[in-house]
Amino acid sequence: MNAAPEADRPRPQVAVVVIGYDDAAHVRDAVRSALAQGPAVREVVAVDDCSTDGSAGLLDRLAASEPRLRVIRRRVNSGGCGTPRNTGLDAVTSPYVMFLDSDDVLPPGAVDALLGAATGAHAEVVGGLCVRRELPSGREVPWQARLYALHAAVPRPAQRPQLVHDTLCVNKLYRTGFLREHRIRFPEGRFPYEDVVFSARVLAAAPRIALIPDRVYVWHVRRSAERLSISLDRAGVDNWRARTEACRQAYEILLGAGQKELARAARAKFLDHELRMYVRELGLRDAAYRSAWWELTRAHLAEYDADDWARNPAAPGRLAGRVVLASPEPRDLPRLRELAARPARLCPPYARGADGTPVWSEDLPQVSLEPLLTRPVRALPLAVDAELRPRARGARLRLRLHELYGRVGRAGPEAVEVEWRHRDDGDVGVRATTRFAEAAGGWSAEAEVDLPALAALGTGTWDLRLRVRFRDGASREITAHALAGAGLLRRSAVPNARHGVVLVQPYATYSGALALRVAPGARGVLSVVRARLRRLLH
Repeated sequence: MNAAPEADRPRPQVAVVVIGYDDAAHVRDAVRSALAQGPAVREVVAVDDCSTDGSAGLLDRLAASEPRLRVIRRRVNSGGCGTPRNTGLDAVTSPYVMFLDSDDVLPPGAVDALLGAATGAHAEVVGGLCVRRELPSGREVPWQARLYALHAAVPRPAQRPQLVHDTLCVNKLYRTGFLREHRIRFPEGRFPYEDVVFSARVLAAAPRIALIPDRVYVWHVRRSAERLSISLDRAGVDNWRARTEACRQAYEILLGAGQKELARAARAKFLDHELRMYVRELGLRDAAYRSAWWELTRAHLAEYDADDWARNPAAPGRLAGRVVLASPEPRDLPRLRELAARPARLCPPYARGADGTPVWSEDLPQVSLEPLLTRPVRALPLAVDAELRPRARGARLRLRLHELYGRVGRAGPEAVEVEWRHRDDGDVGVRATTRFAEAAGGWSAEAEVDLPALAALGTGTWDLRLRVRFRDGASREITAHALAGAGLLRRSAVPNARHGVVLVQPYATYSGALALRVAPGARGVLSVVRARLRRLLH
């Protein structure tokens, strides 16, 4: 095959800054994924943040045979990600730069796709799709998929407020001169969530941005690692303190730059993303953590003004935030956890104030739920209770849909589609449709669970998803609250003609939703036992 003409070859224009600390097990894969991007990559600058595990020597040996790789070793560990990224940014000589963490990789073609969009759209910043890859399962979840669904050119960030939801710096290509002209850098030292502040500084400078649907970054999520990443290590309240501080700074940066709409969007994002995520986990923490978290959150939310609360007042994050702000002490944590789920579930009790207006509860009447009365039924935080009862050769699922201030009854629920989706790949294992019957305070339905069909697909975890269909053709996709009464979430062994036995374990997820673990045969049962032992030892 003849070589491509010189004029047709991609010009080396991109620098990839790879940062790492004590990550010898993964940093080589990260660097190689950057070098494998091809001739568009002029240089890879690997910044070792004073590792003690031999990472720097490993990188030096790799650089001896790769002229595009330059290794910089910091003499003192910075304690964070911002300083080594700034060190790398100062060292690059290429027109464009992107960032890569030592435990992640760039998929093939990422740089070409980003660079092509940058030059084609004359953009200072180009963002692409990042996928979170759960390890060891390999399950992939796209990050902010709706933002990157189509090719788009955004002349000014204010025209696309959703941009504030993507606070990652690693799934983007930046024009180096743009960052330097506007003195855009990362916070120095140990500053968790430095991406949040850096991204706000980028948006505040009002760059022309291009968006592409191509996969450009693979974020490896290793929850069983001995040292969790900053974004995963949420067990201590200092993590929440750092997160709220980063969000506060992002808001002030945008507001100070005159980007009022983006600043409002950043505050809304805090309620919809950060607050809901941490509320779902509050039940896992001890009383001291919950008390400190509640105090920090109330102080942060007290900075919000009336306009912040007035926008989309029925949104689950805003309702949860108003409950926190209205109560001096932690309260209603199980109900808040359900409200913070995705999709949201507003569980009973359904109280009313003295004037008949829907309110959060009798002792918090100042938190009005009146906006729910005008919200479309397809967007209501419907609550369905679910219980799964194993039978001789299968299981029966019982559902109860709650009325919500008369809205459900007026819409007329008719049927519910039941799906069990595999946790790792999202594939539907079994599907059934059943009709609702009126019951006291709501509607009930029952459906058989085809355990043999799930067992035939092997050991796995299945999430229950429901789609409630109404009389006028509208529908609402929801999850179900797992009832935890006596024996309802008990592991059981069900006889099976093919596998001999199927181990069935209904359980409640962190957000309270019903899920199901299925392990067919003796080998499947053994794998469950081993996994349980690993979790206990970890």
